[in-house]
Amino acid sequence: MDHERVVRDVTVRLPMASTALEACQWTVAALARHTPATISILLQVHDRLRCVAATGAWQVFSTVPSKTAGDNSGSARLTPRRDPEPSIVGRVYDSGEPATVPDVTADPDYLPVRPDVTAEICVPVRDRAGQPLGVLDLQWSGPVETDRWRATAQRLADRLGTRLGALGGPPAESRSEKLLRHTAAMTTAPTDWDLMTAAIGAARDVSALSAAVLILAGPREPRLGAPTGTPDALEGRIRAELAEAGPAALARMIDRAHRHGSAYTLGEEGHPPTEDYLPLTRAGARTLVAVPVGPPDGGGVLLVADERLLRPDPTTVNLIELLAGQAWICLDRLRTLAQLREQASSDPLTGLRHTGPFGQRIASATPGRTALLAIDVDGFKDVNDTYGHQAGDRLLVGLARALEGALRQGDELYRTGGDEFVAVIEVSRPEEAVRIAERLTDAARRTGRTISVGVALPRPGETPERTLRRADQALYAVKRHGRDGVHLSAA
Repeated sequence: MDHERVVRDVTVRLPMASTALEACQWTVAALARHTPATISILLQVHDRLRCVAATGAWQVFSTVPSKTAGDNSGSARLTPRRDPEPSIVGRVYDSGEPATVPDVTADPDYLPVRPDVTAEICVPVRDRAGQPLGVLDLQWSGPVETDRWRATAQRLADRLGTRLGALGGPPAESRSEKLLRHTAAMTTAPTDWDLMTAAIGAARDVSALSAAVLILAGPREPRLGAPTGTPDALEGRIRAELAEAGPAALARMIDRAHRHGSAYTLGEEGHPPTEDYLPLTRAGARTLVAVPVGPPDGGGVLLVADERLLRPDPTTVNLIELLAGQAWICLDRLRTLAQLREQASSDPLTGLRHTGPFGQRIASATPGRTALLAIDVDGFKDVNDTYGHQAGDRLLVGLARALEGALRQGDELYRTGGDEFVAVIEVSRPEEAVRIAERLTDAARRTGRTISVGVALPRPGETPERTLRRADQALYAVKRHGRDGVHLSAA
């Protein structure tokens, strides 16, 4: 094998390449005429190594993670980054050192692309200043002079890196790639706030417009979605104008988007906006894309704007529509999960939290500052036996609402059994806990029923279970003395 000829044939066309993609494709095509190896070039695009040129193989990995590329991306992450799975190409990119693997079965970082590969040579691609751009990877299924090919591969990688540097580096991330990346981030968003922040940032990035605002229908009135940490000046002005315009103006924008579909400006001077969009023009917006989000009866609208007078193309609008659709799917999933968690931790009859959350709450009770109020409905069994369980259920619901109304803000009420409740309250002294318990008995009497309440304050070193047992004992003392009253457990 004449390796000098290999280098000459591969590099002769590099000066004629007008794009980074052409330079990589010509390098792979020319090199493939001299070796049966599977060849691929991977360049850093955003936070991954992306395969931009390769010879035929049964499978080529589209992207390969790299710790260095990911850490230098500069993008904020919603969740802690999981260390990427190891690979030889990622290892070479991160270290900047070439790798020769004479037996891929013995290397734990090998990514299998075909079953007959035996050896791999991977070398870094760097620009003239030594900055990493990507890797050149070759894999053989037969005997190979690894030392000669490693030296040749590195010479080719150096020439390719010089040309890529002259062309401005690796190709920019396409808008569809951006959309895919942002969609993945939205899918892993842990909260509504994180999701809306991700959607707003994604809309700006994909559209190349400077500002984005999300308006969502609420239980009572529309509201602005979460702002980003450092909004564009235009975005801040738009939010201020929309807040001043009020819920009715937000509702009209949502209705317009769902009634007529997505809309965008044509970037022409002298055409006034409709009344619905006056708050945006007052903020300085001259370009606007408006896309409906979710269903008409509970969704919203995504507004993407810019101070410049631009003409968004239909493809941009389509990408934002896809983004809005994915954002709603993720938001609906988060809301459904929140409802399921609430149902799992709440009593289905009264809506009060039940035993599981109560156990977590009393475990954090502060000795001397937290009081447990054990509550039992007097004569509840007679109601069930006389009037039936439906009447008993109505009694419990009404009583739960009355007791909640008698508690202070921050006090917590739990249903721990059939007609048994426990209130957890923060107090400064035992007498305060007794007064609140008496407010509960008064509230119960106003519903036509009575309750017995036992009060206990945790002692230093006492288990929550023991504190609750003392509150129950105090409650039974009330029962023995005629019910409808309060008793404080001895300190």
